[in-house]
Amino acid sequence: MKNFLKIFLLLPIITGFVLVKKPCPEKVYNFNFSSDQILQVGEELTYVVSYSFIKLGEIKILVKSKKTVNGKNFYNTIAYMDSYSGIPFVNLHMIYESTLDPDFYSVFFRGIVKKEEYTTFTEYYFNYNKSKVRIKKGKTNPYQLWTDSTAEVNKKYQDGLSILYYARYLSGSGKSENVPCFVNEKKVYTSINSYKEVTGVSIDAVNYDVACVRLDGEMNFISVFGLTGYFEGWFSDDQASIPIVAKLKVIIGNVKVELKSWKRPGWTPPKFEKD
Repeated sequence: MKNFLKIFLLLPIITGFVLVKKPCPEKVYNFNFSSDQILQVGEELTYVVSYSFIKLGEIKILVKSKKTVNGKNFYNTIAYMDSYSGIPFVNLHMIYESTLDPDFYSVFFRGIVKKEEYTTFTEYYFNYNKSKVRIKKGKTNPYQLWTDSTAEVNKKYQDGLSILYYARYLSGSGKSENVPCFVNEKKVYTSINSYKEVTGVSIDAVNYDVACVRLDGEMNFISVFGLTGYFEGWFSDDQASIPIVAKLKVIIGNVKVELKSWKRPGWTPPKFEKD
């Protein structure tokens, strides 16, 4: 049963920890995002995480607010990750917060882990004009600052939550990218392959197959809590690009993350129409 704890600790993966072992060649990114067409303030997505037939917990992801600076939009987003009560050896409660710049890269990240004894936090403050990121780590109740340092950054980076929104925009494009990420105070890359083919995906939340486009990637090493190898996800084939289902490989099996409910005015999962 302790393995279930390791699996549930993979919940942050759906919000972004997808790494590649070897340094990847740098690429020029020329995306022209149209954020107002896809992100909506108040959007709330809830997912169920399961291992085989066992439901371990839920992830709730929200777009909290939007701030316009010099005509450019910055979005504040948050993800709550909680295990269900009554599951032996599993008691996980985490919060990720991320502020996205107009290109959907991170300008701020906060990760919170609630433990029985105290709550820990990790914060990244990106200042791309000065090529710096400030790193703060510590705990609360009582407050104690463990780390307050800076590191150089020579490009824009994704964090553990912002990369989910970047993937939403990449979905359906048919492009493959090695995206710079700043994770666990390390500069790494996320490998993302997007496909244009539309397919039907079944979920419990609706009584029809959802029209989706697929996205996948590969990890050639063992990451945190046993994540390794191949991963894939399906996003709604519409302007919203909502993550519908994700499958993640761990050492002892596969974890499934499935859309359970949503709050987004005017949106329902698009129906897959067979030819």
